[in-house]
Parts: sequence; C-alpha cells; structure tokens
Amino acid sequence: MLESTIMTATTLRANSRNFGIIAHIDAGKTTLSERILLKTGEIHRTGEVHEGTATMDHLDLEKERGITIGAAAIGCAWNEHAFTLIDTPGHIDFAIEVERSLRVLDGAVTVLCGVAGIQPQTETVWRQAQKHGVPTIVFVNKMDRIGADFDRVVEQITARLDACAVPLAMPVGAGDTFEGTIDILGNRFLSWNAEGAMSSNPVPGHLVSTVRTAYAHAAAVAADASDALTLKYLADETLSVADIHIGLRAMVLARRAVPVLAGSAYRNAGIEPLLDAIVDWLPSPDDRAAPVARLDGAAVTVGTGDTDHLAALVFKVVHDDHGSLSYIRVYGGTMREGDSVWNVSLNTSVRVGRLYVVHADRKSAVREAHAGSIVAIAGLKDALTGNTLSTKAVPYALEAIHVGEPVVALAIEAGKGGDRSKMIAALDRFRREDPSLRLESDAVSGETVLWGMGELHLDVVLERVRRETGTAVTVGAPQVAYRETIAGPALEVEGKLSKQNGGNGQYARVVLRVEPFDGLFAFDNAIKGGVIPSTFIPAVEKGVRQAIAQGPLGYPVTGIKVTLLDGDYHAVDSSDLAFVIAARDGTLAGLKRANPLMLEPVMVVTVDAPAANAGDVIGDLRRRGGRVLGIEEHSGRIEVVADVPLANLFGHTGSLRSLSQGRAFASAVYARHAPRAQQRTEAVPA
Repeated sequence: MLESTIMTATTLRANSRNFGIIAHIDAGKTTLSERILLKTGEIHRTGEVHEGTATMDHLDLEKERGITIGAAAIGCAWNEHAFTLIDTPGHIDFAIEVERSLRVLDGAVTVLCGVAGIQPQTETVWRQAQKHGVPTIVFVNKMDRIGADFDRVVEQITARLDACAVPLAMPVGAGDTFEGTIDILGNRFLSWNAEGAMSSNPVPGHLVSTVRTAYAHAAAVAADASDALTLKYLADETLSVADIHIGLRAMVLARRAVPVLAGSAYRNAGIEPLLDAIVDWLPSPDDRAAPVARLDGAAVTVGTGDTDHLAALVFKVVHDDHGSLSYIRVYGGTMREGDSVWNVSLNTSVRVGRLYVVHADRKSAVREAHAGSIVAIAGLKDALTGNTLSTKAVPYALEAIHVGEPVVALAIEAGKGGDRSKMIAALDRFRREDPSLRLESDAVSGETVLWGMGELHLDVVLERVRRETGTAVTVGAPQVAYRETIAGPALEVEGKLSKQNGGNGQYARVVLRVEPFDGLFAFDNAIKGGVIPSTFIPAVEKGVRQAIAQGPLGYPVTGIKVTLLDGDYHAVDSSDLAFVIAARDGTLAGLKRANPLMLEPVMVVTVDAPAANAGDVIGDLRRRGGRVLGIEEHSGRIEVVADVPLANLFGHTGSLRSLSQGRAFASAVYARHAPRAQQRTEAVPA
C-alpha cells in the first residue's frame, strides 16, 4: 500500500507544472491567463482587464486601474497535467511579486508584445528568471495588432536576451491579415474562429519552405542535447519529431533553448498550442534540481520526496477580513492539516491550520500538501515572506527571498489625530505582506516615512489604507533614496578611544584603510601578530558598519572597502564597545577626508509615443536631465530610451499624457545609483 501511494505521488509530481506568466506591463499577461483558464475549463466565461472583470485581477484596485498589483495563483488542468499558474504584475514597482513567485516556480511563460517586442521590464523579469534557474518559453502576443512583426521579435530575443530562440508556432500574417499559426513539429496550419474554436488544416503551399527551415533549426538545436542525438543528426542531417521532443526538452530544461510561439490572447488564438508547449517543454517539480538549505551551519541538499523531511518556503503572506493566508511551496516532505511544524526563521513551533489550493480569490480545502505543491495555510502565526517551515529535529533553512532596496519615500500623517493608530496598524500589516515596503520614523522631524519601489507602489498602498481603515492620509513631497560614496584615493586613518582616568576605563585604537570599491561594501581584516585580539574584530566591523549607515553627507554609504591594518588594545580597559566607537569614528573621519560624493537613483525610461510627438517627448526628457540612449521608429510610433534621475521623474506620466493627448505611455526601470549632477556644496565638517 505504501509503495502504491508513493508511486501515485511520483506520478502526480511528474504530471504537475508550476509556472508563472511574466512580462513587461501591457504585454497581455492577464488576458492570456484568462484564456488559459477558459481553455482548461477552470472558468466558463472570460473576464477582460479593460472591463475590470478579469478573474486573476480580483482586487478592487486592480479592477479599477486595469493593472495587476499582486501575483495571483490558480490551479487548472490540461491533458491530464495539473497546472499551478501564477499571474505576476508587469509594473516595475511591484517587482517583489515577480521575485518571490519565480523563487518558488519551476517554469515561466514570458509574454512579448508582437508590436513592441522586448521592453525594459521584459529584460528585468528575464534576468530574474535566469537568476533562479527557471526554464522559459515565449509567447509572442498581439499578432493581430497593426505593426506586429514576429521575425523582428525573434531576432530581439536572440540579440537582447542572449537566448537560443526556437520558433515552434509561427504566425500566418500579422495585424489585419493574421490568420492563425503553423505548428512546426506537427506540420499543420491552425486557425481559430470568432468563438475561439480551433481548426487544423494542411500547411498552405507557399509556406512549406518556411516550415522546413524552422523544422531544420529545431532539429539542429535539439541535436546539441546529447552525443547520441548529435551523431544521429550528422548521419541523417535531420531528426525525427520524437527525437526533437527528447532533445529540445533537455535543452529547455538546461536553459539552453527557448521555444517561441505566437498568437493573440484577446482573440483566443494560439492558446491550445501554448498549453501543449507548457506540458511538453516546461519542467515538473521532479525535473528541477533539489534546493540547497543550511542545516547546522552546513549546506545540504533537501530531499524532494513525500517521505523526506519537511522543507517548505513561505513566499507570500496576505491579510483579509478572515485573517492571514500564507502561500507556501513544499519542496520536500508532506504537510497535513493540524501538524505542528517548526518555523526555522523565527525559531518557534507553529500549527498548520486549514490548507487550501487557491483559485485567485477562491479557495478549495485540502487535507495535505505533498512535495512539489503550492498551497496556502490559513492563520499561520507570525509568518513572514521568506520563512522556512521544517521540523525541529531536522531544521532545514532555505535561502530567503531577495528584496530590493526601496527608492522612493513619502512623509505621511493621518488626517485626524485619532486615526493615526489605525493608519500605522494598516501600514504595518501591509509591510508584513510586502517586504519591499519600509516604515520609519524620522528622528529629526518625528514624521512617519513610508518607503517603496516607486510612486505607483506607494499610491496603491496609501489608497488601501484609506479604503480599508476609513482614515484620511495626507502625504508630503516625494523624496528619493540618495546614497553616498567616496571619490578620493585610498587613505589610512586612525580611530582611537582613550578614557583612562583611574578605575575601569575604555581604550581601543584601530588603523583603517578606506578606499573605493567596485561593489556595495567590503570589510577585510589584515591584522597580523595579534595586535588586536580576534575576539574584538567583530566589534571593529560593527563600528565600520555603523559609520557607513549614515555617512558625512547624511546618507548610507556604498562602494567602499575598509581594511583593518593595525591597532592596539589594553588588557583591562579594552571592550567591544570601545572598539565599536573607535572603528566608527575612524571610518567617519576617513570618509570625510576621501571626497564624499552624493549618488542618486537613475532610471532607464522607455517612452512609446506617436512619431508626431517625437520632438516633445525628447525635449521633455532632456528638461528632466535625461540622456537619450536610443530612438527606434516603427509603424508610425517611436520608442525613446533614456537615462533619467528618479528625482526628476515625478509628474512625468501626467506631462506625457498632456503633450501627446493621452497617446503616449512610459515605463521606468531602476538602473543604478550615479553621481548627482549638482553635488551639495556645503562643506563636510572635518
């Protein structure tokens, strides 16, 4: 009986696909997700993003704004394969939703607009998928739009994403002449009527040579998967469809090839081939490498079977009127309703309440969650994004989820004094849901400051506060996350604390080298001969870190390396505190002498506008301190890419609407911190 149960669980994992839909904003992710749910029978009538009726965009703000704000998970099935689909936001302000989704998914469908092609956020989410080792297929959407060009998009995939693109479903026509797609491996022409019903017919004669060329390319790529396939390909100068399936699947799982399909989600065209491609090319949980965790300080590989020790990651926490819901990915072991599990991150035992498979805003209760599954737990006490759930006996600690530094802040206050507690409670709850938010109290002004990833991010959060608490919230002018670094050469400084007037004193002396560094920060201990005992070295590093938390210009310091070269201690009067103070003061002295330089966040801004508005668009960007990096024109529209300081971008969206009569739109992606054009002129105290 046990063997039968294990076989069933193994089969379930092999027939499972956990994948996400990722893309630049407005590429059609949510529309595609709706069509997938329709074709798989999960829903029986599609909702539309522009009508505010999309299943995946179930939050009121998502319906009103026509954008995805939070990643939504839903289960469905196709050809005896169980899917867990996560539709992610496209706006850069909600990048944490993409990051934490890709952290737990096995595969991804990247949606590209057939007209716009590769866009800035496309490259961002692509890099996120590559970082997490997530195999990807591409769906070129909107082939029914004027200006759509499949071949140009495929070239961009190769050139800009450095990917081996393998077209497997090629469009017939584009724009008004879009008729359907060619299934390259199936050698058939697929078309869809107005109701979305698919028909299959022979390939039109004038496209036979195109199909042969695409088939030959797929065979050549598949042949690289193994020596056996390479020898077979060299002998026959081609491969069978079965061989291509074997070889290409191996290439995709190794992230050495990217299948490319085409269609129009809005017209229900191309969905069935995409669903088949998800089954054929994207990995099951068993196809992914087992995750590495920390156990007793050592790196270990987690067992990924149902009977292995539990290892699960909390990747999202949401709150509603019914309490909290913690989304988890189970990597190994089995979790059952009512179990007591160990929250390794919080070092405490928690009880597993109700378990659910989530369908956007609906939930289906399940009794247990097996390895490879994505489920939600109701009321998991104190859980936070990135927490590991395991057992106290074998407390695996999985890698936490990376959260980018927020770049925009607003000073906020409640409209009525009595509502301040409600506002703070709501913001604290949202901070627990969204780790890219940061809530601070300004030590000087006493203001409450909310940090986020952009204007839209903060606007959405504050609107939720207003709606969910009834509190009127007022905000100050936006401020950006400045940093500082040093422009001067390496120099040596001394930090010393000496208070020895009898009795227990405080004594510490350090000699530090402060220098520019190609990275965020580095601390190096170059002490020789034990002139400072090793027990005090962590205190020295702590003091250095305190100094760089707020440098001479008043901002966090980045891009420096501090090396401990020499020092002195007293057998009685030296202490950790003394070395912290000496290192802090010495580092600050070095930073002041090393020509501190103010850095500001710079964004890569992409503006899509009518060609007639080119001059106004470029002029507006330059007035904002922008540096134009490139201009591309196609189908009567231009795409302008520019570097622009974030501080100058506030109000850009409204300005763009005005100068183009609402026909232009822009996106901005964080690029780097760079020296501010106009440095602060006040002297830094010596």
